Amino acid sequence: SLLQLKLWNKYRVSNIPSLIFIDASTGKVVCRNGLLVIRDDPEGLEFPWGPKPFSEVVAGPLLRNNGQTIDSSALEGSHVGVYFSAHWCPPCRSLTRVLVESYRKIKEAGQKFEILFVSADRSEDSFKQYFSEMPWLAVPYGDEARRSRLNRLYGIQGIPTLIVLDSKGEVITRQGRVEVLNDVECREFPWHPKPVLELTDSNAVQLNEGPCLVLFVDSEDDGESEAAKQLIQPIAEKIIAKYKAKEEEA
Repeated sequence: SLLQLKLWNKYRVSNIPSLIFIDASTGKVVCRNGLLVIRDDPEGLEFPWGPKPFSEVVAGPLLRNNGQTIDSSALEGSHVGVYFSAHWCPPCRSLTRVLVESYRKIKEAGQKFEILFVSADRSEDSFKQYFSEMPWLAVPYGDEARRSRLNRLYGIQGIPTLIVLDSKGEVITRQGRVEVLNDVECREFPWHPKPVLELTDSNAVQLNEGPCLVLFVDSEDDGESEAAKQLIQPIAEKIIAKYKAKEEEA
């Protein structure tokens, strides 16, 4: 029915089964990954399963690939890329290669930036092999509860996913993968979402994220696309500002 379709669209459900908890008084999503919640907390001890701050969910020791550990409090004051990835997944491996270069460029430019690898590898050995290629931090593989809590916090539905956080732990973009691939020189870091994008192979994934307006223009060279952009930019900015004021995703 139409109502069912509206609900599927509203909550961006792309696979089933999917269990989403909402706050009945405000209608806001409390948790997207209800299936993980009931698997991890069958007794309901953490009810009502609302989002916790990143610093609380990540709290504990983090690893470097030389075996050194450092406390998660070291992330405070830095932009953080939370990187959900696994060695068995080919798109993950190719993103990692690009990300290693991006990480180096951002650090060399003097930005406070750290990446945190949250593994979906199938064994500790595979995790160690994959992590040996990464110059950043990781949640220890053995700490399954913390890895799962991070998956739940961001409602991760597929890998690779790179979530970019500001220095306060608030989400700047969930589309870190697209941003890194589109901006190899990292000129746009930390990749605040743009109201209007040029449609490309790598950012087309965002068509699945919610309602989109796609404007087709004749040609690049007669300035038509720039004119079109100037037409829709203020409208897009207004819509984004409206949702931001309501603390909702546009």
